[in-house]
Amino acid sequence: MDNEFVKVPEKDKTLSPEKLFYNWFAANIGIMGFVYGAIIVSYRLSFWQSVTAALIGALTFAIPGWVAMIGQREGVTTFKMSRATFGTHGNKIPNFMAWLNMVGWLAVNVITGTLLFSAMLKTIHVPQTGFTKFICLVVFAGLVFLSGIFKEDTLAKIQTWLSWIFGGLTLVMLIMFLMNANWGEAFAMKPGSWVTGWLPAVAFIAAGSSISWSMAAADWGAYVHPNTKPSATFWNTTLGAATPLFILMAGGVLLSTISPSLASASDPYQVMYGAIPGWFGFLYFLVAAGGIIPQCLVSFRSARINLSTIGIEVSQKASLILHAVIIILISIYVLFISGDFLSNFELFLNFLGICLASWVAIFLVDSVIYRKNGYDVKLMEPNSSVHYNWPGIISWIIATIFGFLFTSNAAYRGPFAHGIFENNSSLAVFVSGIAAIIVMFIKSSDKQED
Repeated sequence: MDNEFVKVPEKDKTLSPEKLFYNWFAANIGIMGFVYGAIIVSYRLSFWQSVTAALIGALTFAIPGWVAMIGQREGVTTFKMSRATFGTHGNKIPNFMAWLNMVGWLAVNVITGTLLFSAMLKTIHVPQTGFTKFICLVVFAGLVFLSGIFKEDTLAKIQTWLSWIFGGLTLVMLIMFLMNANWGEAFAMKPGSWVTGWLPAVAFIAAGSSISWSMAAADWGAYVHPNTKPSATFWNTTLGAATPLFILMAGGVLLSTISPSLASASDPYQVMYGAIPGWFGFLYFLVAAGGIIPQCLVSFRSARINLSTIGIEVSQKASLILHAVIIILISIYVLFISGDFLSNFELFLNFLGICLASWVAIFLVDSVIYRKNGYDVKLMEPNSSVHYNWPGIISWIIATIFGFLFTSNAAYRGPFAHGIFENNSSLAVFVSGIAAIIVMFIKSSDKQED
C-alpha cells in the first residue's frame, strides 16, 4: 500500500507554527475559562494557590503538544498512529470512543451555543419562542458544519481571525471583571490543602481541557510544514492553548469574589451576565456564543477524521451529512423534548474521558519505548497483519479499570473512591494515566527479558 494512504501528502502540509498557535488559542478562548477559575476557588484554596493551580493545569497542554509533535514527525493523524500501539483491530475501540467523545462534546457545545445565541437576541427584545430557538440552532450549527468544506489552511486562517475578534472582546470583559473584583477578599482567601485541594483542582483542569484535546492534537500536527522545527510545533500547541486558558482562569478566580455562586451555578453564563453592565449584554452573549465556535471547528474536524480511521469510509459530503444529522438530532432532543438528558449525557462523556486518559498515556509511553526511530508505516496501514498489539491493549484495559475503581460522581462510585477521591472523578483520570504508564513499563521489561 502506498504511504499516501497513511501519511498526509506533502502538498497538504501547509500549517505554520503561527497558524497552529492561533488554532489552539481560538479553541480555548471561550469564557467557560472564567467558570473553571471559579471552580478552582471552590476547592478552598488561597488566591496564590488558585493561580498556581490554574497555571500548572493550563501547562498540562504539554500533553497535546507532545502528541502534535509526534504527528508532525510522522505526518500521520492521531488514531492512525494509534494503530501501531494497539493493532488495527485493537485500535478500533479507543478510536470509536474518541469519535463518540468528539461528537458528544460537539453536540453539547452546539446546544450551549444555541442557548447563548437565543439569549443574545433576547437582549434586543426578539421574542423567545420555540421557533426562534430553532432558528438559532440552524444558524449556529450551520456555521459549524460549513467549516467541513474547508481545508486545513483555510480553517487555520479562520481560527486566526476568531482568535483576534473574540480574544479582543473577551479581554474587554476580563477588564470589567478585574475592575469590579474584590481584590481584598481575593488576597484574604485562606490557604487550603495542597493534597486534597490543590491537586484535585489541577486534575480537574487537565481532565476537562488538555487530556480531552490530546486526541485531536496530531490531527493538526500532521499538517504542519515539514521544515518546521518539532520544538516549534510543541510550544505553539502548548502555549497556544495554555495562554488564554490560564488568563481566563485567573480572571475567574477574581470573578468568584463578585459572583460566589458561579462555580455551582446550573447556568454559569447567566451568573456572569449579572456581573457586567447592562449595556454590554448583547456583546457579552455574542462573545459567549462565538467563543464556542472555534472549539466546535476543532472537534468537528477530528470527529470526521476519527470516523474514517475506524474504517467507515464515506465521502466528505456523506461524512458532513452524517455528523450534522447526529448532532442536530441530539440538540433537538435536548432543546425541545428532554432537557434533563443533558446532565446524564455529560456524565457519560466523563466516563469516556477516563478511557481516553489511559489511551493517551499508553500512546505516549509506547512512542517513547518502541518508536524512538519512528513508526513503521506497515503497522499503521488498515490492512496491517498485526491486528492486536496485546501489551498496549492489556495496559489500556487495566488502566481504565483502575480509573473506574477510583471514580466518584452522581451516577457511580468506585470501591476505592474515598478520601481525596470522594466526589472527585477528575483525580481518577490521573490514576488511570499513572496506572497505564506503570503497566506499560512492566510489559516492556517483560518483553526485553524474553
